[in-house]
Amino acid sequence: MKKRKKTIKNIKITRSVIPNLLTIGNAFSGFAAVIFISQGNFNFAAFYIVMAAIFDMFDGIVARILRATSELGAELDSLCDAISFGLAPSFFLYKIYFEQFGVIGILFSSIPLLAGIYRLARFNAQLTSFEDKLYFSGLPIPAGALTLLSYIIFYIDTNFFPIETTKILTISITISVGICMVSRIKFANFPRPSIKSFKTSPVMFIGVIVATILGIVTKGMSIFPTMLTYILYSVIRSIIMTIIIKKKSV
Repeated sequence: MKKRKKTIKNIKITRSVIPNLLTIGNAFSGFAAVIFISQGNFNFAAFYIVMAAIFDMFDGIVARILRATSELGAELDSLCDAISFGLAPSFFLYKIYFEQFGVIGILFSSIPLLAGIYRLARFNAQLTSFEDKLYFSGLPIPAGALTLLSYIIFYIDTNFFPIETTKILTISITISVGICMVSRIKFANFPRPSIKSFKTSPVMFIGVIVATILGIVTKGMSIFPTMLTYILYSVIRSIIMTIIIKKKSV
């Protein structure tokens, strides 16, 4: 009994417990999504991936408010993101579309997972500060997951496009999202809901609000086109900036 009491006394409860529990909520939501995908309950699966994104957003906000950011929190966040935004969307793609293609289907559907975990590892290796960045190198894995999820739920699951069009689009989108994640293209960070974020990047802040309203009005149908616009804008911007830099250096 004495040994147990000493052990309990040695356990330290710090402020980081709260954001870390939110991060764990992210992982649980991703795991639940995988279970529901395996059962063919795609609406519940989508709900839990969205819940994972909410946990992922708030763990960072809470950590900054409590001044409880840490290397442990960053590593834990990446591990949980790998489940919720890497494994779950890839498995979703496999079950809802790529399963029919056998081994080739497994290969294609694994692209978001493989690209996502590589991007997370690279991000952690280059992490120098816990402050919010204006830009990310490569498409953030939650943004990649949101792009795929919105396409799956509102376009594949509803048979929105003809069969051949769906085949071409699904393969193209899957590969493109993977390439964007491992690329060095600069993608703007979605601003946090705060006055500071509005002052720092007002255009992006207003854009997120407009996109959110559109998503509600269209019952989610506009999310995929919005994410495509975000990706294409970032790619075009990166190409233009590269050309300008090269011209200046000549």
